[in-house]
Amino acid sequence: MTTTAQPRVPTDAARAGGPALSDSGRRARRTAGRRRFGAVVVLMGPFFVLLTTVFLIPVGTAVYLSFYSDDQPGLGFGPENTVFVGLRSYAAVLTDPTFLGGLGTVALYCLIYIPLMVVGALVLALLLDSGVVRLRAFAQLGLFLPHAVPGIIAALIWLYLYTPGISPIIDLFARADITIDFLGIHAVIPSIVNIALWSNLGYNMVVFYAALQAVPREVIEASVVDGAGPVRTALQVKTPLVRASIVMVAIFTLIWALQLFTEPMLLSQSSPMISSRFSPSMYIYDAAFTRNNYSLAAAASVVLLVCTIALSYGVTRFTSRADAEEAR
Repeated sequence: MTTTAQPRVPTDAARAGGPALSDSGRRARRTAGRRRFGAVVVLMGPFFVLLTTVFLIPVGTAVYLSFYSDDQPGLGFGPENTVFVGLRSYAAVLTDPTFLGGLGTVALYCLIYIPLMVVGALVLALLLDSGVVRLRAFAQLGLFLPHAVPGIIAALIWLYLYTPGISPIIDLFARADITIDFLGIHAVIPSIVNIALWSNLGYNMVVFYAALQAVPREVIEASVVDGAGPVRTALQVKTPLVRASIVMVAIFTLIWALQLFTEPMLLSQSSPMISSRFSPSMYIYDAAFTRNNYSLAAAASVVLLVCTIALSYGVTRFTSRADAEEAR
């Protein structure tokens, strides 16, 4: 007599691939999930609060103000009324020659400043990492100290050095029969670039130096064994390994350069070549606090924000595509 084995019906626990959870196990899992969620809220909460407070709310306010304007009927003698003007402020900004000229000025400033900043900071970091520079700690401190000086104070220091009659640098050049007008039409942008380099070069050098310290020493030793000299090791071994830091510094430098304001604002007190609308940020300041046209200032701010986001995204996409092609 033969018996037929009955097929076993899988239980819920078997379908789940493990033993059935008891009520206490389910409660423990829910408690662990709530704890993880609470940890995420505690850790990320301050970031989102700051993001909302210092970025999203100001941007939303600027966008709102750009679509409205204060209108005074009755030849300016009536009460002010806030009216919806649509894209009128944006059209006024984008057709204003002074704003477009400010964009061109900042573009020229970026073309000079960003390469000098990135290359200069990287070269200094490579020199410190190679051990060529003696007293490395004192060299780092000396290069970083200018960054600790507030931007306004730095601009005032260089304004003193740029002003004829009181500048010891100009007097020194005059003794050698060399005449240099640091605030003239041909030198004003390089003079502003010099102030920004003096203030920020050491900071970015520290960023690159920290990235170079993370490069495996075995890779460098292998390149030396293969016969690579110091220059070839720096350019072909170390530099590609810190490419992420280079991109980060380039993006941050671009963002700060587009917001050029402090240096030309202070130098404008001594140079007729720097107008009140020399850069987009100065144009925004002039529209808001000199002409009291908050709608125009808000529209210019939004345009500058869009340009900053677009250029930053373009740099990121370009570097990502270059990395992908190199990986192939």
